[in-house]
Amino acid sequence: MDYNDIQKGETLISIKDLTFDFTLRGQTLHALRGISLDIKKGESLAIVGESGSGKSVFVSNLMGLNAQNGHVSGGSIMYRGLDLTKLTTEKDWSEIRGRRIAMIMQDPMTSLNPLKTIGWQISEAVELHRGLHGDEAKNAVYELLADVGISDPARRYKQYPYEFSGGMRQRVVIAIALACKPEILICDEPTTALDVTIQAQILGILRRLQEKYELTLIYITHDLGVVADVADFVAVMYAGDIVEVGSCNEIFYDPKHPYTWALLSSLPQLGIKGEQLYSIEGTPPNLFYEVHGDAFAARNPHPLKIDFVKRPPMFEVTPTHFARTWLLDPRSPGVEKPEHIKRLNEKYKELMKKNGESVSGREPAKTALEGAAI
Repeated sequence: MDYNDIQKGETLISIKDLTFDFTLRGQTLHALRGISLDIKKGESLAIVGESGSGKSVFVSNLMGLNAQNGHVSGGSIMYRGLDLTKLTTEKDWSEIRGRRIAMIMQDPMTSLNPLKTIGWQISEAVELHRGLHGDEAKNAVYELLADVGISDPARRYKQYPYEFSGGMRQRVVIAIALACKPEILICDEPTTALDVTIQAQILGILRRLQEKYELTLIYITHDLGVVADVADFVAVMYAGDIVEVGSCNEIFYDPKHPYTWALLSSLPQLGIKGEQLYSIEGTPPNLFYEVHGDAFAARNPHPLKIDFVKRPPMFEVTPTHFARTWLLDPRSPGVEKPEHIKRLNEKYKELMKKNGESVSGREPAKTALEGAAI
């Protein structure tokens, strides 16, 4: 594969109608229900949604890491002309996993071998995938440790995981993922167990590494505050489906799906002092059964009748913004947005009016979110 034949901003991975099922005790669980998504080279994509929405199953398909009782039942994942759903052997996946697409797991302690030194664990990947040995491999490890913000690499090289703090261990896990110089880096809840200060440091490291190594980043997270800080684009998942996708500013400023409204309304930053924080009532549908209509209909405070009958198509809002909701159908009577979303919109408009063209990228969503609380 030639890394240079796809330029920044062009489609690197194209997922079309991907369905994935698990077989459990003779029953079929429909974990992914016809997902379609394009991932651009050099972008940061955040995948958000409640636990059980299918985020981890989705990205695991990019690396062939799903459990043996799961299988792709339809669709394709095209990566540089190769359909990843057709790979069946470990030999096939060894050319992709680590070398082209790598993953940072959310718990560094379970990712690191407590009996091996940090240097040994990073150099193993360097030697295996880059063919470096001896001093060349050691120097490559030193560079990786420096890249992730670990000082005195020569000393740290000889230490064990128990001698590192949680934030330091997460840096080591990032270094191991980068050891093979992948093109795509998947970050599975990379800051979940870290305090706010260390979390900011890790996110800063990932942004710098993205620029240095020209990475395409895919974040899996529950934290919409993290999303506003790191993501160029956001995909909102619910019940094994992507219900809305758009730029960071489009999702925060002009969300269209009622589930996205509910997620944003649940943010503490949007709460009103003295009032109870909003929460989404009910539970997601049972994916052992076929889902009819809009999967969020039963939890939607103001559903349309058709939401219980027919699955909505993916409507185009802008060339970068799509949402799977009947509210975007021209025949829809329309539903008023929640007060929390209106308030966020107002903060965003104030910011844009004040700063004009000087505000760009994900900064409006981040700043508007920070100043939305009352």
